[in-house]
Amino acid sequence: MTGPDPTPDRSLAAVEAGLQMPLVDAMLTQRAVRRLLPDPVDDAVVLRCIELALKAPTGSNGQNWEFVVVKDRDTKARLGQRYRQAWRLYGGAGQRIAKGDEAMEKVLRAVQWQVDHFEELPVLVVPCLRMERLNGKPPYVPLPHIATTSFFGSIYPSVQNLLLAARAMGLGASLITLPLWSVTSARSILGLPLTVTPCCVVPLGWPQGRYGPTTRRPVAEVVHLDRFGNQPWR
Repeated sequence: MTGPDPTPDRSLAAVEAGLQMPLVDAMLTQRAVRRLLPDPVDDAVVLRCIELALKAPTGSNGQNWEFVVVKDRDTKARLGQRYRQAWRLYGGAGQRIAKGDEAMEKVLRAVQWQVDHFEELPVLVVPCLRMERLNGKPPYVPLPHIATTSFFGSIYPSVQNLLLAARAMGLGASLITLPLWSVTSARSILGLPLTVTPCCVVPLGWPQGRYGPTTRRPVAEVVHLDRFGNQPWR
C-alpha cells in the first residue's frame, strides 16, 4: 500500500531546466491556460519569468516597462470585480454568438472559470509602460494612433517572452485585458501614477490540466500577398 503522492518540487531549481525546451516545442504547445491550482508560486520562479521578459526589444530601446506582481487577495478581488463587470457584457454577447459552436463554448467556459476564481489565482503579473513627457506636454495628453501603437508595441514582445518562459517552466498563463477596462480604476487599485499605464494582466499558476499541441487555422488561409484577398498559397 502506498501513501499519498509527495508534493511536487516547484522551486526555481526544479523547474528552470524546462527553459532548455526547444523554442519550437514551446511555441507549438503554448496556449491560454486559465484553470490554475491555488498552490503558491515561488517568487523566484515569477521573477525569472519577468527577467526573461526583459530581454525583449522595446521602441528606441526605451525599456520603459514596469511589472506589478499581485499576490494580495484583496487587490486581486478588486481587479476581479472589474473583470466581472466587463465579463457580464462581453461574456453574455459571446455566449449568444458561440451557441452551438463547441470549441468556442469551451473557451468561454474556461474564461468563466477564471472570472469566478480570480481571487484564488496565486499570482497576477500586470505589465505596464511608463510614459515620458512628449515635447514638454504631460504624459496623459491623448496620442495620435501611430504614437499609441508604437507605445504599446514596447510591451507585448516582453509579454510574449513571459508567456513562453512560463510555458517552458510548466506554469499556466494567459493574457487578459478585461480587468483593466477602467484604467483610472486600475491605477487606483495598483497605486500607479499617471505616468504609468497598465497594459494587460497575466495570471500565473500551476495548471490544473496538461499542455498539448494547439489547433490553429492553416497558414495559407491567413496569408495574403501584396494585397488583401490575394492568397496564392491557399
